[in-house]
Amino acid sequence: MRLWSLDPAMLDRQGLIACWREALLAQAVLLGRTKGYTQHPQLERFREHPQPAVAISAYLHGLRDEATRRGYKFDPQRISQPLDEHTGSAARIAVTAGQLDLEWQHLLHKLAVRSPVHRADVVSTEPPSPHPLFVVVPGPVASWERAS
Repeated sequence: MRLWSLDPAMLDRQGLIACWREALLAQAVLLGRTKGYTQHPQLERFREHPQPAVAISAYLHGLRDEATRRGYKFDPQRISQPLDEHTGSAARIAVTAGQLDLEWQHLLHKLAVRSPVHRADVVSTEPPSPHPLFVVVPGPVASWERAS
């Protein structure tokens, strides 16, 4: 599971679709609708949020907004909470600069292999911006990160 901290605009088609599916799985875990992936480390930051269901809904809406911008049809009915003032004003989650940089380098490596044209389009985006749910703070890679 990779719940990218990066702005969804940075993701290629495959990455955006995979992130949508994985975030829907994360939503199911956070809502107690599945027994799998309950201990996945990337869920820690959502569990620590004062309103985990609101946070994952806001995250999914951010992905859907990018998909819509690209002409894809991600079903908003799959998101547990509608985009309204409650989800739209969800408390932002801190992501460290070290974590964002690690994810950026990881994504650039993936894009070099599977989407070199998209990589060329986004590589000029320095520093990369976070998903709208996140706010960048100084610090190293997150303790929950398992990427090598």
